[in-house]
Amino acid sequence: MGSSQKRKKEKQKDFQKPKLKVGKAKAKPANFTDTTFRSKAIVLNQQSLSTNAPTTSSQFSHHLSLLSSKSDTQRKESLAHLTTSVASRPVDSPLPQPVSVMIPKLVPLLLDASNSVRANLLKFLKTLPTADIEAHAAQLLPYIRAGMTHLAADIRSSAVEVLGWLVETAGGEVVSCPGGWIKTLNCFLSLLGWHTEESAKWSSNRSSFGKAGSEGRPMVKALHALAEFLRAGISSEEASIQDGSAAAAAEHDTGVEFFPIDLSVQQNMIPERSAPYAYLNLFGQPRDAEGEMYESREDRLRVFGDMFRKAIERGADNARKEGGEVGRASAAVFKVLRETRSES
Repeated sequence: MGSSQKRKKEKQKDFQKPKLKVGKAKAKPANFTDTTFRSKAIVLNQQSLSTNAPTTSSQFSHHLSLLSSKSDTQRKESLAHLTTSVASRPVDSPLPQPVSVMIPKLVPLLLDASNSVRANLLKFLKTLPTADIEAHAAQLLPYIRAGMTHLAADIRSSAVEVLGWLVETAGGEVVSCPGGWIKTLNCFLSLLGWHTEESAKWSSNRSSFGKAGSEGRPMVKALHALAEFLRAGISSEEASIQDGSAAAAAEHDTGVEFFPIDLSVQQNMIPERSAPYAYLNLFGQPRDAEGEMYESREDRLRVFGDMFRKAIERGADNARKEGGEVGRASAAVFKVLRETRSES
């Protein structure tokens, strides 16, 4: 009997509810399996196990690759490192990377949403050699034009600032590259709202420049950039300066001043520009009128008179009537128009 009662109690034990006491953890079941584990990690201060420090070129390439990072801070810091590397290099020393390698990774940042990234990008571009900027002006312009017609006001303002610097650095290349003349002028008209007579009268048709738009400061910046662009493209003074510098360069290279009797001597010399026959478009896609190259001042002046002069004169006149800084800035545009009115 004793053994039967013992077996009966053991069977009832499985169906009894244990009494929980306050402050004590719940008892674990008999078939509980502990699944916790601990892992050991090795933390390295550097990504490379090499004892040798990375070279300047490898660091430059590394930060160049970080320009596509998703972090705004990382892109800004990488641009700051690139700017310091280029600005602090010895005089007449080559760049850590060719500009042809850097430009494709830099131009998308012209449309970056971060103001600090765009500001650091402009600082870095200003450290590059002028000759390299002139050779790659055609690659910068499409992104600048996209920025000038962007929905964000800050990006439009930054694009105008970059265009002003590019015209100041390589104005001749900007106005003569494929699409550099007609497409850029169309972007200016869209930015300023000067396409038609009705849109030029109403400020609501003008692209907003953000908080400072009411004060006119971005509008002043756009008018100054337009004046410099027109001066580089159709001003007679700019054309005479370019011709004089070309003649001085040719005289310096040959040591001979060309006598006016034989004017074909200069034409038979080795061209100073890269891709001197690019205007023929032998291997590129067919171009329309907007994408053509207008290398001579006469061609640009003819196109300007046929397509843009009336709209720009009308818009500049309305801007002058506004007075203040905007009115004074429009005077620079009127000065260029006045110089070329009799020629177009």
